[in-house]
Amino acid sequence: MRIAIGADHAGFQLKEALIKGVLAPYEVLDLGTHSPHEPVDYPEYAFAVAEAVAGERAEYGILVCGTGIGMAMAAARIPGIRAATCTNVFMARMARAHNNANVLCLGGRVLGIGLAEEIVRVFLTTPFEGGRHARRLALIFGGPQRRG
Repeated sequence: MRIAIGADHAGFQLKEALIKGVLAPYEVLDLGTHSPHEPVDYPEYAFAVAEAVAGERAEYGILVCGTGIGMAMAAARIPGIRAATCTNVFMARMARAHNNANVLCLGGRVLGIGLAEEIVRVFLTTPFEGGRHARRLALIFGGPQRRG
């Protein structure tokens, strides 16, 4: 499985720890940033990872900024991306099982390495349940017309 990963300067250290730790068994496409010292614009990294996932160069994406929120907002702009900011294991499990999220967004200033690794592990191993959840996703991403 190939995982695309990207971070801004605030998420650099957590990104590096994830690559060396929980992501070591996977093929990792590191799309930057490659320095914690130069401030960068997080949308550039969010778009790069989201485009890698949408273009099927990676099965999943992981993005890290200070909170994970900005990365999720930017990544979700790319068609086909279902980005989720997760701050605990339950959120990661539900992001996959109920929302079929394909990009995980984490906060480098919010999470410790141990918790972040467990969130990633759960995200990458939880299958989408389909069924009623697929119907609901269709309502969001191009299914039947919404009411109102």
